[in-house]
Amino acid sequence: MYFAALLARTEDGWEASDTELDDVETLSDLTDLARDASVDEDTVLVLIEQEDAWFGVVRVDGEDDPRIYVSDAAAAARSSYGEILLTDELLGREPGDDVADLDSLDLDGTEDGEPEDADEEDTANSDTAVPHGPVGDSEILDDLGVGEKELRALDADDALNSIAESLGASEVLETVR
Repeated sequence: MYFAALLARTEDGWEASDTELDDVETLSDLTDLARDASVDEDTVLVLIEQEDAWFGVVRVDGEDDPRIYVSDAAAAARSSYGEILLTDELLGREPGDDVADLDSLDLDGTEDGEPEDADEEDTANSDTAVPHGPVGDSEILDDLGVGEKELRALDADDALNSIAESLGASEVLETVR
């Protein structure tokens, strides 16, 4: 199950709105959605979670490029919403790099029918694989009271509530949940 919300900072605090991502296909679409929710080009956070698997934060400040943090890139890559956040730049690869089709991977990371022989030379995709664990800007919320260490320590099942609590926005987030 997914949950997504926008938190827009205003002079009176944070305003939350439930976010429907069905029409969002790219990071650009998501950024535009956040900018539309912005009050006076102030900070907007897009919070996305897949229950017990991963969470992501996209921060948009005015016309600046969005900043992104994803708690588990490999888990997010198996999600249509996660794929929106996992840009080539975020994953440190060149645009157009071939990446193995994640749907065809067995749980051990090998492709269906592929031998698990470690001696085989299969280094072609080693630098384009999606990493397990966090990717992105882990200092994305530092100035808002959620440090890098705290962000990395959050569990996917309660991360958005913890972030909202640190921001003083837990009540407004709960109203849209």
